Amino acid sequence: MRVGLLTEGGYPYATGDARVWCDRLVRGLAQHEFEVYGLGRDPGQEEAGGWGDLPRNVGWVRTAPLWGEPERRPGGWGGRRQRRRFAEHFGELAAAISAPYGSGAPHGSGAPGRTTVQADRFANALHGLADLAGEYGGLSAALRSEDAVRTLERACRTLGAPHGAQRARVADLLTVTEALERALRPLSLDWYGDGAGGDPGLSGVDLCHAATGGAAVLPGLLAKRRFGTPLLLTEYGVRLRECYLAGAAGAAGGRPLPGPVRTLLAAFHGLLAAEAYARADLITPGNTHTRRWQERCGAERERLRTVYPGMDAGRFAEVGERGAAQPGDDRTLVWVGRIEPPKDVIALLHAFAEVRRWQPDARLRIIETRRGENPEADGYPAHCRALADHLFPDEAADAHSTGDNPVSFERLGDPEVPALADAYGAGGVVVLSSVVEGFPVGLVEAMFCGRATVSTDVGAVCEVIGGTGLVVPPRNPRALADACLALLSDAERCARLGAAARARALELFTVEQNVAAFRGIYLELMSHCPVRREEVGAGGGPLPFARPAEAHVPGRWTAGRDGDGFGHWLPGPAAARPAPEHTPTWAAPPAPEPLGVGPRPSEEGV
Repeated sequence: MRVGLLTEGGYPYATGDARVWCDRLVRGLAQHEFEVYGLGRDPGQEEAGGWGDLPRNVGWVRTAPLWGEPERRPGGWGGRRQRRRFAEHFGELAAAISAPYGSGAPHGSGAPGRTTVQADRFANALHGLADLAGEYGGLSAALRSEDAVRTLERACRTLGAPHGAQRARVADLLTVTEALERALRPLSLDWYGDGAGGDPGLSGVDLCHAATGGAAVLPGLLAKRRFGTPLLLTEYGVRLRECYLAGAAGAAGGRPLPGPVRTLLAAFHGLLAAEAYARADLITPGNTHTRRWQERCGAERERLRTVYPGMDAGRFAEVGERGAAQPGDDRTLVWVGRIEPPKDVIALLHAFAEVRRWQPDARLRIIETRRGENPEADGYPAHCRALADHLFPDEAADAHSTGDNPVSFERLGDPEVPALADAYGAGGVVVLSSVVEGFPVGLVEAMFCGRATVSTDVGAVCEVIGGTGLVVPPRNPRALADACLALLSDAERCARLGAAARARALELFTVEQNVAAFRGIYLELMSHCPVRREEVGAGGGPLPFARPAEAHVPGRWTAGRDGDGFGHWLPGPAAARPAPEHTPTWAAPPAPEPLGVGPRPSEEGV
């Protein structure tokens, strides 16, 4: 099977999001041939070493940047016909993102009629722009033109447009059109061949697998529409949520984007997510938290299947098989992660102060895995250290000894903690104090090490723990302290919870489980959604009898999305599927019997 792997900001680059997961997936499915189509988010990926070490079953790699100036392709703009068609399609796109209830609301929320029309306009505009890009060599010049700005301005000034869009100034419109040009850049790429010799591109793959939402889904949507290629969408983080947070945080400098810009871009990304969820043949969220977001944005439950991200359990095997903590470490709490505000290390320090009141020999080891790009500009780690010095001053046993602080700040790679397994094995209880969390990778690593855990109820924490650890509300130092004290004072309970946590992690969160799940999903999609191509022989001529005769028999069991008898698989109840265009009499269901055979009441006396 030839799989087109669609990525953004990760694989095949040596650094980036979901790079490790994609690499493990490709290596684990060595029987399939992968073609990687990667979008780069920033120039740092090229400077950090370019591509990583690719396995042998990666047959083709195509990359394109979503930063800098767009690549110039043959063709040009300026003709009256081209400009008229662009104005028509981009006008539909602008009307969709600036329409009432245009904040990306899914079908069925707000005003269902309006949101359905809005989604249809968005999809038609998207594919119209893609066709235009294929004919005239790209859209970048047109999307950055004055015509695009004027079209967007007219849409924002339409009666009923959101208040945020109506307040858009020229500078805001320029920012939005620039962002749209970058997001729609995949429509202008030369990744879509026609299969007539040379590089077929996405026209030659059997399955498109998008490793994330956002711009990476666009090539899969075009391949599905043009070639009938099934689309699989995997999201281990909510891409739409990331776009919302990025708009609030702003670009470099940390300044939030203006309100009109956030309104229009949020509507665009919301409609793009809804279109991807509506067209994907199968969606695999990484946890229930992500699944709820997808359902809220219009994804049908019949096409959702949770697949947990696979992690390497081998590097934690030694610590996990050793079991309980070593003597001296059973009174030690361990926190592992990046010291930043969402991790709420401040609440952890206040909770530990309460722990020390009842357990004077308790210790806390804060192990930092990595630091920000500019640690001098981020005062949060320094603030945490200052608070620790204030809450726990060094106390010496006598006048001739050095004071000891029960809280230590360490960094992964130091002689005491050379590896992650050593960090989790340095204590008896692992603590997670976050106020914002997606899929808690550090929590799964602690479970692999057989450690009892105390966590805050955020993100997918409860789903991951599953009763093998203690969970408390976030931003509640007293509850965090009580849970830590309950485990520090009961070594037998710690060992029991740690063993249960390791067993659960080995059952659900290993690489082998993840690869096995996608191996079955690939085969299932290909059995339900075969790609229709013309079969040719060795000499390039038609190949007779290439398709079995029963494939041409019309009927419900062979009907596809287009009702042609051998199309795509339709999820959901059979009653919701379109009927075939023609059904022979021997295959038609029997006619229902009439409810009554006697005369009507009005005719009884006749």
